[in-house]
Amino acid sequence: MSAIYHAATTPASAEKTAPQTVALPRRFQALADLWLPRLVLSPTILSSLIFVYGFIGFTAYLSLTKSRLMPNYTLVGFDQYRALFDIDRWWVAAANLGIFGGLFIGVCLLLGLSLAIFLDQRIRAEGALRAIYLYPMALSFIVTGAAWKWILNPGLGLEKMVREWGFPHFSMDWLVNSDMAIYTVVIAGVWQSSGFVMALFLAGLRGVDDSIIKAAMVDGASLPCIYRRIVIPALRPVFFSVLLVLSHIAIKSFDLVMALTAGGPGTSTDVPAIFMYQFSFTRGQLGMGAASAMMMLATVLAVLVPLIYLETKEARHGR
Repeated sequence: MSAIYHAATTPASAEKTAPQTVALPRRFQALADLWLPRLVLSPTILSSLIFVYGFIGFTAYLSLTKSRLMPNYTLVGFDQYRALFDIDRWWVAAANLGIFGGLFIGVCLLLGLSLAIFLDQRIRAEGALRAIYLYPMALSFIVTGAAWKWILNPGLGLEKMVREWGFPHFSMDWLVNSDMAIYTVVIAGVWQSSGFVMALFLAGLRGVDDSIIKAAMVDGASLPCIYRRIVIPALRPVFFSVLLVLSHIAIKSFDLVMALTAGGPGTSTDVPAIFMYQFSFTRGQLGMGAASAMMMLATVLAVLVPLIYLETKEARHGR
């Protein structure tokens, strides 16, 4: 009877208001879920648009002008690019980048993968060895270049130490030899980055399903065959990431070369990044420097676009 009395005495307006009070917070929650992530990400996106893509666009515009010490916004077409390709030093820098980039990426891949496979055997003191291999990546390229400049200095580094050990005819003058100086940059770069490559490959190796490896071992496959036929092909995404990172490091290499050789002897270790910096800020040819910077960007895209296409193609076929 009390329930019937309560239902009879409850106003109809209260029944209509209750659903509205419940629906109102839900509407605010839906709006918050929709707009809050966008509001949080908007400063980062806006900063990227201005300070990354905006400056890329500004550099591209400067490369089409006759800017020298200060920007000049008069368009001259592709004159800066034609002048750039007529400079022998640019082609020397591009050739040095090809030598450095090819050896740097190849040796880092081989050494990093070998170290990762070595540590993947669950050896004793794995944590200490992993920390030792990763330590160079904690240093800046300036520190790495300065350290290897002392090590490879014929008067006070490796050559002097070996001669004091009783080998008076030992020679390690690559740092001052114009034919070998570019390889000193490769040595320093590999020492810096191979530990990072090792960490990426080791993470990929630890993600491979153990049941597949155990099944292959039951079938009588040897450990080298398992790694060659099963494990390494499963690391395709890791190879993609490593190639992308190493290519980016190689193309934009500036601080390592400046600290180690400063582009010398002569122009034997000159690279496009040094060329761009010197023409833009030392020689007062801003348009030429911008043109060389856009050529570096084109090189990055020439590496990046095929890698992305191959990776997405494999993903589509995998589905």
